[in-house]
Amino acid sequence: MKLLATALTIPLAVFTQTAQGQMRDNRDKELTCQQGGGGNWRQVHHCDIREQTNSSTGRIKADPGRNGGVTVKGWLRNDVLVRSRVDVWADSDKDANTLMSQIRVDSSSGVISATGPVDAGQGGWSVSYEIFVPRLSAVDANAHNGGIGVSDVDGAITVETTNGGINMARVAGDVSGTTKNGGLHVELTGATWQGRQLELETKNGGIAVSMPAGYSAHVQAETVHGGLYSDVPMTVTGRIRRQTIDGNVGSGGPLIHVSTINGGISLKRS
Repeated sequence: MKLLATALTIPLAVFTQTAQGQMRDNRDKELTCQQGGGGNWRQVHHCDIREQTNSSTGRIKADPGRNGGVTVKGWLRNDVLVRSRVDVWADSDKDANTLMSQIRVDSSSGVISATGPVDAGQGGWSVSYEIFVPRLSAVDANAHNGGIGVSDVDGAITVETTNGGINMARVAGDVSGTTKNGGLHVELTGATWQGRQLELETKNGGIAVSMPAGYSAHVQAETVHGGLYSDVPMTVTGRIRRQTIDGNVGSGGPLIHVSTINGGISLKRS
């Protein structure tokens, strides 16, 4: 049996988040029209924040459409608040207003979706969500060109995006996430993973996982083209491979599995 303290250092900047206790009661509305939008500087850009409050069904499914990201936050209320940032861009103010009037966001029955013109000519549109849900909620979020973040939620969580990163903080349950082009950032809290497993995968992007001192889990971390770095003591058995970590942190526990093809992996104390 061997003790793995440090492997290779990844050749890119590592970003970690500091764990500050257990799940939080999120109330701050952070999605605004001050963030950047689409289109080019010659076009007219309009932005609108829309809000919808619904009863919780215990499960949400969110898809912003072709462009836009999803952020899901847990809170202690029993209802669901969906905040949508709608951006449009066009060659004239009139065209932008017309396009804005055609964007629809529906959040009924726990299914959150955005629809608009498939062909907007020289213009375009995007919708991003900031969703507040009861902590014990199931989440299914899909994006195409945008990142996904989930924090302070305990449930069956499945997220998938094509072009965008995935951020997880203070989550629990049966959690999986996949992106093709984007990094993964995970903040673990407590003494061990509360749920069946955490499994995250990216094709092109680095991975940063932070965990508090005294944390216990079975950790598998794999990269094809990238380095590995760990300052987390871990016991491993069998063959130690250059680009794979497979072992127990602390006394072991539920599986935490992260993998990338093109990118480094960092396991850090928070």
